[in-house]
Amino acid sequence: MEIRGALTLRKRQVAILFVLLGLSEAGPESVRYSVAEEADIGSSFVANLARDLGLGVEELSSREARIISDDNGRHLHLNLLTGDLLLNERLDREELCGSAEPCVLHFQVLLQKPLHFFRAELHIKDINDHSPTFLDKEILLKISEGTTLGTTFPMESAQDLDIGSNSLQNYTISPNSHFYIKIQDSGDGKIYPELVLDRMLDHEKEPELRLTLVALDGGSPPRSGTTLVLIEVLDINDNSPEFPQRLYEVQVPEDTAIGSWIITISAKDLDAGHYGEISYLFFHASEDIRKTFEINPASGEVRLISSLDFEVIQSYTINIQATDGGGLSEKCTLLIKVMDINDNAPELTMSSITNRIPENEPQTFVAVFSIRDQDSGDNGRMVCSIQDDLPFILKPTFKNFFTLVTEKALDREMREEYSITITVTDMGTPRLKTQHNITLLVSDVNDNAPAFTQTAYTLFLRENNSPALHIGSVSATDRDAGANAQVTYSLLPPHDPQLPLASLVSINADNGHLFALRALDFEALRAFEFGVGATDRGSPALSSQALVRVQVLDANDNSPFVLYPLQNGSAPCTELVPRAAEPGYLVSKVVAVDADSGQNAWLSYQLLRATEPGLFGVWAHNGEVRTARPLGERDAAKHRLVVLVKDNGEPALSASVTLHVLLVEGFSQPYLPLPEAAAERAQADPLTVYLVIALASVSSLFLFSVLAFVAVRLCRRSRAAWAGGCSVPEGHLPGHLVDVSGTGTLSQSYQYEVCLMGGTGTDEFKFLKPIIPNLPIHDTGRNVEENENVRNSFGFNIQ
Repeated sequence: MEIRGALTLRKRQVAILFVLLGLSEAGPESVRYSVAEEADIGSSFVANLARDLGLGVEELSSREARIISDDNGRHLHLNLLTGDLLLNERLDREELCGSAEPCVLHFQVLLQKPLHFFRAELHIKDINDHSPTFLDKEILLKISEGTTLGTTFPMESAQDLDIGSNSLQNYTISPNSHFYIKIQDSGDGKIYPELVLDRMLDHEKEPELRLTLVALDGGSPPRSGTTLVLIEVLDINDNSPEFPQRLYEVQVPEDTAIGSWIITISAKDLDAGHYGEISYLFFHASEDIRKTFEINPASGEVRLISSLDFEVIQSYTINIQATDGGGLSEKCTLLIKVMDINDNAPELTMSSITNRIPENEPQTFVAVFSIRDQDSGDNGRMVCSIQDDLPFILKPTFKNFFTLVTEKALDREMREEYSITITVTDMGTPRLKTQHNITLLVSDVNDNAPAFTQTAYTLFLRENNSPALHIGSVSATDRDAGANAQVTYSLLPPHDPQLPLASLVSINADNGHLFALRALDFEALRAFEFGVGATDRGSPALSSQALVRVQVLDANDNSPFVLYPLQNGSAPCTELVPRAAEPGYLVSKVVAVDADSGQNAWLSYQLLRATEPGLFGVWAHNGEVRTARPLGERDAAKHRLVVLVKDNGEPALSASVTLHVLLVEGFSQPYLPLPEAAAERAQADPLTVYLVIALASVSSLFLFSVLAFVAVRLCRRSRAAWAGGCSVPEGHLPGHLVDVSGTGTLSQSYQYEVCLMGGTGTDEFKFLKPIIPNLPIHDTGRNVEENENVRNSFGFNIQ
């Protein structure tokens, strides 16, 4: 520990070849603090650095304040939230400074933005944490019985690592009748004990004495250490050993091999025999000396037993004692100087580094670092440099600190990454160097908007799709990097406010995939357009737009719907066909529609079933039902035809309709409803039958009264002027023409023009065809309406 203290007192200043231009950035005076050694980690408050430096806590944090020790140790910690300076580890004053007083740790406070240094010192106060110790557990003294009273015998001193009042202060000896202790000052602030003979020795009475030597320090409470003093009483010896010189000096390179001979120390004694035999030993030697060197007790040859390190200890001062066989001794001093060699490469320590800087900003801070070389002289002189072809410069700042900054604004589009090698070379022989590589990335600014691969996209989607179906994608790229190139997709508000875009499609914001949210119906929505936007994540964000058109494709999902004859559950429609009809006579026409489009809406008709096959035929393309051959007397009067309507989709969908055909001898024969249907209806609902009969009776009576009244009036007025006009047949209409549909109206919602021709004697219909067809798609109920119009032409419109 004494050598470490000497090392602290002999610290060297390493000369740097650069002129430290940044000294003006450091604080004018050093701030001094003190703390007791062995304080607890983290809980020991040193000082409030923010208050002492005149800075706010927020400024310490924003300027990224940090503590940098001269020895690169991490002894202190700065709390940026409070500005408190705390201990980062337990500080052992004896380990850091040895016996040096005061024990001072130099450190700097580094502030950035702008760069500034504050110098500070931490004084470590000693506590009494070490007891005095003797390196030898037993001290052997050989004293001649002829020794005169008052003779002093130097004793091995105790070692106490503490300093000041806590260091070694006193020695005592166990009670005895021959000796007492005298304290001597060595001149360098240390004391050592001397044993003083107070009463003559008698070899014949007491050939050996055992005493206890106690070393006491000045702490409170004091600590102590003991060793055994063994005294051998010898016969008289009147000559002490003598050295040729009092001081020996030798220079030893620090790379000397272990076991090498250093020097031989030799003394002479004029006595003969046992009294002339000399033994050598290290006297008052520290632990470092005993670990590094050894001396042959018989020959005085000094050899190296441990490696030397100039950077740790530059010299050793060794006291050598020569003692003859009679116990007389003499001392000399051996000074061993360690010679430095260039065995330490320069050291580079990064204090702060930035791995990414924005483009287009000149004089940008990159790194702050310090360099040092533990060698001395030319071996410790250093040169710091970087590559010549890079837009960066090194600036000396404070002592051995340097700042790496950009020389000009960087352009990421030209180069987005730099590899900077900082080289530190010493001037020793051979030259040693240290390199540190920094990879610097140039960050991007958001100066490019996303660009779509197409300005317009057309997507096709078949109707009745499953929800959440992926229907296509849009894609945009951004030439920027990082977050500036991360594109987010979104749907833009549609131009048509009636278009429920939010319920139709969605877009994946990360990859631009488009999804149909629900099943689409071609018949309801055949196509729609919307805009998509691509926005990067820069600040400010840039964006672009593209148009997407979704074309819905038709699927065969609608069956044909028969408009005529309407199958609404009322009385079946009966078509009247005269028996005299020729082949190809138009009986009726089936009218149907299909809500699909294209070939899915192409309809074809065919006769599925017929009461008498071969009598009727259906045209496949227009649904016309015509007679296939001449009608005969043997053909049944009533026919039931089932017509199938089928579309051209895949798979094909179809619907069927039933036609009732009644063969009559001309149109004068009564139109009778099918007795089977009436019977079934009567059986199914007796109340309905009763209501129909009552309604028919009332209607017949009313109709007969109106017709009679109108006929009489009209015949009287036009009898003279219109001799050839129509006349109302005398008598009432035959009872078999009563409407039995159950509603009192015609079975189909058609308008017919009916003219009763007078004078023919046949009472047949002159014309029977619909004039204004009314073909509802949905049956919303039966509307009973009677409207009789009396015309001068004897025509009737019945609805």
